[in-house]
Formats: sequence, C-alpha cells, structure tokens
Amino acid sequence: MADDLKALVEALVFASPEPLTRKTLYKLLDSEPQEDVEAALEAVRELYEQSGGLHLVEVAGGFQIVTRPEFHEWIRRLFHERSTQRLSVQALETLAVIAYKQPVTAPEISEIRGVNTAGVIGTLVDRRLVKVVGRKRVIGRPFLYATTQEFLNRFGLSGLDDLPKVEDMAEALGLDLPHELSAPTDPEQGIALPNDTSSVESEAGSVEEEQVY
Repeated sequence: MADDLKALVEALVFASPEPLTRKTLYKLLDSEPQEDVEAALEAVRELYEQSGGLHLVEVAGGFQIVTRPEFHEWIRRLFHERSTQRLSVQALETLAVIAYKQPVTAPEISEIRGVNTAGVIGTLVDRRLVKVVGRKRVIGRPFLYATTQEFLNRFGLSGLDDLPKVEDMAEALGLDLPHELSAPTDPEQGIALPNDTSSVESEAGSVEEEQVY
C-alpha cells in the first residue's frame, strides 16, 4: 500500500462533514482495489491510536477524525472564547435594531439599516444573542427575530425594560444608528410589538425546525 493512498484516505476522512462510510470511500477511490483502500484506512486508524490530540472513530456507519475525550474541557473553552469575541460594527447595529424593534423580520432589519443583513443575523444566532420567535403572518411568512437571555446576560440587563435610550446606546457603542430606531414601534407600520401577537405565529406553534441562516 502506497503512503500517498494512506494520506489521501486520511484527508478524505478529515475533510468530510459527516462520518465517511466505506461505501463512499470505495466510490471516491474507485480506481483503487477495495482491499488497498481498506488497508489504507486501517493504517490511518493505527496512526491515530498513537498518543496525540486526535483519534479515528467509527460512528454512524462511517469514520471521523475527532479530538480525544480527555481534551473536551479545553475544546469547550475554545468555543466559549470564540463565542465571546467582539462583534463587528455591522453586527452591533443589527443587534440594536432587533433589540429595539423586536420581534422583527430580516427584511425589516435590512430596510432600517439599508443593507442586506442575512449573514449578520446568522452570526448573532450563532452567538445565541438572538433567536427565532415565530413567523409573521404576511406573504412568505418570514421569521421573526428577538433577543435572548444570553443577550441580557452579555449586556448586564435584567430585562428589556432596562434597555437604555437609543441615543445613549448609539453613543456608548460609537454607532451611527438609523433614525428609524428613535421612532416608536407601530404595528400598523408592519412591525409587530413584543406584546402584539395578532400578526405572529409562535415558535412553539407554526415554526418548523429549519436552518435560519
């Protein structure tokens, strides 16, 4: 068995977003005899049985290269550190719009900010600062976004009533927020108030499990 086949199998297992099955591996390497592919896979397994930070596991009918269980605490710290990294100006502006206009849809946020905010909203969802709370009962049934308990914890607020005035928030964050944030929220203008559920389908009711990015 050539070392380059072993390296190729290792690369494929590492790069696969899901456990890589033997069937898929054989299909990808159809120019190689299956016994050679199997030998290469076994060589990779032996390689990762040696001391190190990674190991090869068989899970869900396939193979994955994962971190060793004894290092999980440090891996958890890494992801916690990543989740607490500073937000960009664009993310802070979007978060402010959601905080003061919630529940609010992505198109409404984009209209207020004047730019497409889909990617920024995805970042805020990843950071668990905002979440989907329902769908608006309009054409297309867009998701409605609101802030989370993590948002309150991060900014030291006991509740949304503790939010500072928009002008004070803008000054504190050094942001040039759109003037629409200073205007009171009006459900007749197409944005539902937090206590107005007439135009909202609740998350527990009609929102399906799906990706929100």
